[in-house]
Amino acid sequence: MALPFLPGNSPNKQLGKEKFHKSQHFDYSNGIPMLVGCEKPGIGGELLGGQKIKPKYSVYPKGRGSALPSWLAFDKQALCFEAYCQEAVPEARDETYRIRKFNIYFYLEDDTIQVVEPEYKNSGIPQGTFIRRQRVPLPPPNDDQFYNIFHFNLDQQMVLYSRTFTVTNCDTFTRNFFSKLGVRLNNPAAVPADPYSNLRQQIEKSMTPLRPYERRDTLKQFLDHEGKVLRFKCFWDDSESVFGDLRELVLHYFLADDTIEILEIIPPNSGRDTAAKFLHRSKLPKHSVRMKQPGQLTDRTVLNVFDSSKQGKRYILDSLKTGAVNEDFYKDCDLTIGREVSVWGRRLIIADCDDFTKDYYRSKYGIEDFTPVQYKAPPAPKPPRPMPPYNGFGSEEDSLSSCQGLLPKPPQKDFYKFMEKDRLVENVLKFSAKMVTDDPVDSERMFIISFYLCDDSISVYERSQRNSGVLGGKFLERSLIKKPGQQLFKSELSEYFTAQDMYVGATICINNWNFQLLDADEYTLNYMEQHAEEFPKANVGNILSKLRSIQEEKQSEIRKFLTLSDPSNTGFIPYESFRGLLTGLDCGLSEHEVLMLGRCFSERTQPEVDVGLMLAVAQDFLKKKHFEELPAMARDFTYRNQQKTGRLSIKETRTICKAFKLPLPETLLGGLLSVFADGDEIDYHAFLAGINWVEHHAPPVMPEDTLKVRESNHSKTCQTKGSVTSFASHSEADTTGMSC
Repeated sequence: MALPFLPGNSPNKQLGKEKFHKSQHFDYSNGIPMLVGCEKPGIGGELLGGQKIKPKYSVYPKGRGSALPSWLAFDKQALCFEAYCQEAVPEARDETYRIRKFNIYFYLEDDTIQVVEPEYKNSGIPQGTFIRRQRVPLPPPNDDQFYNIFHFNLDQQMVLYSRTFTVTNCDTFTRNFFSKLGVRLNNPAAVPADPYSNLRQQIEKSMTPLRPYERRDTLKQFLDHEGKVLRFKCFWDDSESVFGDLRELVLHYFLADDTIEILEIIPPNSGRDTAAKFLHRSKLPKHSVRMKQPGQLTDRTVLNVFDSSKQGKRYILDSLKTGAVNEDFYKDCDLTIGREVSVWGRRLIIADCDDFTKDYYRSKYGIEDFTPVQYKAPPAPKPPRPMPPYNGFGSEEDSLSSCQGLLPKPPQKDFYKFMEKDRLVENVLKFSAKMVTDDPVDSERMFIISFYLCDDSISVYERSQRNSGVLGGKFLERSLIKKPGQQLFKSELSEYFTAQDMYVGATICINNWNFQLLDADEYTLNYMEQHAEEFPKANVGNILSKLRSIQEEKQSEIRKFLTLSDPSNTGFIPYESFRGLLTGLDCGLSEHEVLMLGRCFSERTQPEVDVGLMLAVAQDFLKKKHFEELPAMARDFTYRNQQKTGRLSIKETRTICKAFKLPLPETLLGGLLSVFADGDEIDYHAFLAGINWVEHHAPPVMPEDTLKVRESNHSKTCQTKGSVTSFASHSEADTTGMSC
């Protein structure tokens, strides 16, 4: 029963509809009002009566398949189809129609089609791109739509711009793509024969001789061995001829084309003219003595079958090679050490080869014996050149260089050592010393001896002391110092003091003055520890080996002394007691070796830092430099802190400080960052508030406070107590298990 057509009983199409916009159908084109929206939908995007949706780009609806756009998902992917087209050829005697083959490419990213015709030799037709890449419309009456992927299949016809193409086959990628879409492809179709093409093939076969030229393809050998050359050392004994002698040669065998080149090694002052090459690069026959005439050796031979003064000569290819001259050439298998090579009547003996040649024969022929042939006597040893003794003029090196040549040259220094050791100013070993003498005045004088590692020179500086009666200052200019006990006028060079002779406790004689080295600075001790292989006195392994080699009674005495010196079993004893023990036992250890043991088994602690004093010194630096970029730094810290935690890493904090050129010394900046660090992060609010000299003014500081803070951040202190437990365990361990 139908409901009456009353309000509320009829369906309302507008229910649930949200879009009521109207499409723009009119617009101005070149200043003229025109109707431009004939294909646009009606109100709210709904289609008008008789209007159809035209696919714009692809047949795949939105929301299906990959989330990537089609231009990215199908980038550089195309379907390839093989097709042919039959076209009529009017007014032709040899053909009435022609079969033309094409390749159709369908690009998945934008549904475009390209038709390409393969090029054939002497076709007489412009071939190549037949239809440029574009979207091809369907034939009428559906010419308002375009071809998509579902319009393609095998063994069917397609009309592209009024030309009918028959699709015959496709490639593997296209077949797999259709199978994934669920489209079943038809069986491939055969291409009909082209009458004119068959006629052309018959003509070409009739023109081809029954016995074509033999082709020798050497391209593979060239590509595999281009640039690879075997190198042999040879000699030619020409001593039987007049003014002949033994001549050295170098033979090059080129693997790319089996050619040989020979060069001659002409020694200096031999009286021979320098020739470019002993033998130009060419194939070398084995049994030829005389050179062949041009054309005598050819790859092919022909027969003269007809000779007429009027009609000329006729030749055919000699397939049996009845008149060919067979010549055997040298190959790589014929060249081995000790073999004889005939070079146009000259007998060359292969004596040696290079490493590449040895590897080549070892890998290809399995040859392992490459003993060179000795063809000349070993050179006589040079007679010794005795040098005259030092004459006393200049330095010994300078006098020696004047005896080594007619043109004296300045003595050469060790440039590599200079560049390695002179990069930093601190490459100087400094020792405090005193003079060893019976004079009570001189025995109280204190000196600083500096050893320069770049050139092994030594300088001595005397400390000034009040009421000593001796003026301090430079005691010895920087120079090389000879070791005592050497003759002055001798042929050999004198020995000089080296870095290994400088250690704590050593006594050195400098210009007849004896000095005892009492102590060294921290850099010297650290340098000798880091380069223990160069300084035996600083090698803890060697020192412990000396202690293990002492008698068992002394080892027991050491253990007993360590136990008595540490009644509370804390593991520490005073360094002076430890030093007195090793010195009194006469273990053969120097003062420097005892000091190295104490440094090795000591506990190093960082001194406590006065944070308030550090901040006051930092504010003093910023105030003197008038640094007022702290608000900008705070904004940069806030910008980099994306999580708004108020903390940044130490690396980022240091980067910001460097970017704003914070005028603080590197040691002071590092100390402040370590104070405000909590793990690997910095509380930058507290850091900026501490160094803000404008809002949080700190009390003034004195110059000695600044020096104190900088020194405390630059160096570390060391306790004067040695670890008894560690030293005892190392001294009792064997050599293989020793750990320092």
